[in-house]
Amino acid sequence: MAKLPTCDVVVVGAGMVGAACALYAARAGLDVTVVDRGPVAGGTTGAGEGNLLVSDKEPGPELELALLSARLWAELAEELGSAVEYEPKGGVVVASTPDALAALHRFADGQRAAGVTAELVGADELQLLEPHLAPGMAGGVRYPQDAQVMPALAAAHLIRASGARLHPGRTVTGLLRTADGAVRGVRTDRGDIHAPAVVNAAGTWGGEVAALAGAHLPVLPRRGFVLVTEPLPRMVRHKVYAADYVADVASDSAALRTSPVVEGTAAGPVLIGATRERVGFDRSLSLAAVRALAAGAIGLLPFLQRVRALRTYAGFRPYLPDHLPAIGPDPRVPGLLHACGHEGAGIGLATGTGQLIARALTGKATEPELAPFRPERFEPGETSDARHEKGGNTL
Repeated sequence: MAKLPTCDVVVVGAGMVGAACALYAARAGLDVTVVDRGPVAGGTTGAGEGNLLVSDKEPGPELELALLSARLWAELAEELGSAVEYEPKGGVVVASTPDALAALHRFADGQRAAGVTAELVGADELQLLEPHLAPGMAGGVRYPQDAQVMPALAAAHLIRASGARLHPGRTVTGLLRTADGAVRGVRTDRGDIHAPAVVNAAGTWGGEVAALAGAHLPVLPRRGFVLVTEPLPRMVRHKVYAADYVADVASDSAALRTSPVVEGTAAGPVLIGATRERVGFDRSLSLAAVRALAAGAIGLLPFLQRVRALRTYAGFRPYLPDHLPAIGPDPRVPGLLHACGHEGAGIGLATGTGQLIARALTGKATEPELAPFRPERFEPGETSDARHEKGGNTL
């Protein structure tokens, strides 16, 4: 006799994206189990800054997802309150030269047409918004929709609010399949869990989970360092970053890239990013990266030269070649859905991703459309032009 499902859906991964998938699936009426080989937020989420951003995204499917996610985060903040340290503090992007400012204005014009609130800020007004900003900046743009959460707390609270069964310290070693190839659960090092649907929310290890089902998903790790200062009074009011950060996010380079990103936290320390490089899963300290972080941050906010950095940590962003996550059902493996490959935007995009996954699981229409995020777009033989045509900024 065939075993009955022990739940409706298994979510593989207890980071922020997995937590959001669990929450919205449960709120859609599904019985959810979450499995992770480590603790909640033990991977990329725990090494993140907690950014919920629209400011760094050009018009297209990712921005649509970010705007949806921002609305959902605001709703959850009403429910969870200070428990997740949600701060709708907004972002300020600064340009140091007139040419950089002109490019930033053009970028903001496109975003406004797509529904983003982007306010032009002159050089004098910049000093009012951020009194400790370096003098001589040409101007900037303020993004009031940008916000921040404490990522580990938020992931834990989302899973708790979902009511899902949580199995930390349990490694998925295979996917259970029916005779016709459909998913019927997961095999773990501590027994099988039966379900007619499995969500791959394994972050940087999403490609490995996909491979267990014989599906190709080229998720790669992109290492980033963050510097953490001693606790301070609130001296940085917004998320403040240089305009070249957007180009670094979109870069395909494997080499080290840095651009200053500075923000305060509710607890007091200032977080300083951001670096990006593809070095596999090498966690060793890069003095070049950390020094570049410090120098960039001091150039943006000179008072930081007098502040002690208490620690630095590294995380691995789950990178896909076209910079879009894989979200939705995998037609190659019935019953398998993917929610991974968000790179450094997973915390911000988690809520929208979770809602899209829940709607796909329950057969409801999705908005934005899932086509640009389709997981099979990386099949060998499909050209990058075809991927862009089918998954680019065409919604």
